[in-house]
Amino acid sequence: QVQLVESGGGLVQPGGSLRLSCAASGSILSTYRSFVMAWYRQAPGKQRELVAIIGSGGSTNYADSVKGRFTISRDNPKDTVYLQMNLLKPEDTAVYYCKIVLTGRDYWGQGTQVTVSS
Repeated sequence: QVQLVESGGGLVQPGGSLRLSCAASGSILSTYRSFVMAWYRQAPGKQRELVAIIGSGGSTNYADSVKGRFTISRDNPKDTVYLQMNLLKPEDTAVYYCKIVLTGRDYWGQGTQVTVSS
């Protein structure tokens, strides 16, 4: 099994910044070292959507709505993925979830609330 623990959410004013972290743990990670890590978000009344994704080699892709404002990165020795969010907008308000894809299976974190409001 894999456990994902997110942190870093909170309340921020428009134009502000937040950095989310997601640490993965589990014995299987000592065997399988190549896996995709991603951030999703779900706003009230909306479907969960992909925000950013990073491959094991560091390649990245972003939703159009966050390009130029958000940066995804990972620390492989720590099995941790980060999401640096700058120039936040009220429409970025959502619960943010991290996900890893390992041996064809999706593992999700519990989510962390991000609220952008003045």
